Amino acid sequence: MTNSISPEILSFGEAMALFVADEPGDLAAVESFSRGIAGADTNVAIGLSRLGFHVGWLSRVGNDSFGRYLRAKLEAEALDCHHLIIDPDHATGLVFKERALDGADPKVEYLRKNSAASHLSAADAANIDFSALRHLHATGIPPAVSASCRELSWHLLKTARQHDASVSFDPNLRPSLWSSEQEMRDTLNAMAAHANWVLPGLAEGRLLTGQQSAHDIAGFYLDQGAEAVVIKLGPEGSYYRGILAGHEEEFTVAGVPVQEVVDTVGAGDAFAVGFVSAILDGLSPRQALRRANITGAEAVQVIGDMEGLPDRKRLAALEAAVKV
Repeated sequence: MTNSISPEILSFGEAMALFVADEPGDLAAVESFSRGIAGADTNVAIGLSRLGFHVGWLSRVGNDSFGRYLRAKLEAEALDCHHLIIDPDHATGLVFKERALDGADPKVEYLRKNSAASHLSAADAANIDFSALRHLHATGIPPAVSASCRELSWHLLKTARQHDASVSFDPNLRPSLWSSEQEMRDTLNAMAAHANWVLPGLAEGRLLTGQQSAHDIAGFYLDQGAEAVVIKLGPEGSYYRGILAGHEEEFTVAGVPVQEVVDTVGAGDAFAVGFVSAILDGLSPRQALRRANITGAEAVQVIGDMEGLPDRKRLAALEAAVKV
């Protein structure tokens, strides 16, 4: 077992206080909201923690009620928050999400400019015990938020690999946060070259690599040094190409049918939880994609970014019930 200040998995980025509209319609007309937490990196951290991994969370929050709320919620999810820094000078980020109908992607509005987390830097990782780290999960969001966050991302990616920790990288594109599409592509592709497992969606992979087929997108990242590339195909499932099993494999695993799509936000993060947890559990790539499809499908059936992430008991029941 690792001790309380040396998590086996580390995730980092911005956690925000989330306000989801209690009724459909334009956010300008909504009078009441339900509060939760949001952030792609946080979703993955929570999902892995619920499955019993010791997960550390590196971030900053403001010295405000939203920051206290986030810390309490994250600690309630058993995240190790020793590296969650309170920033006395900047506020916690906020996000507002509409209640969409019929499975549509909900509109989201952010209040995160100059937030506490945007002031993260490599200095904030000074006390990380990389020798105890088994895995780092990174996304393309922190490097988009600010120059200092990008510096932190590079530091963590490089240092984790130097200490033989595995690295998963989900591009999680946020084009509006970048100065240009070219800068986004160049930066994220360079960061992906430091990852063992690259997890883009099909549209993301096409935008980042200029390739069209899943096979060619995966080839782009394998040529950069990735061991495995997993491409999310939405309801159709997911595609794998890599050498995790000791020899190169390529296959597609069909998606898990769902009765009703309620909220698509967080589905990709839940997918990452399924894949990363399965590989760390020692499962085969095919079993990992099956689990990832299951956790992704579970996420879209509930309101909220991380409410559908299962614990071990729920995951076992889902895996036993799904025949795909």
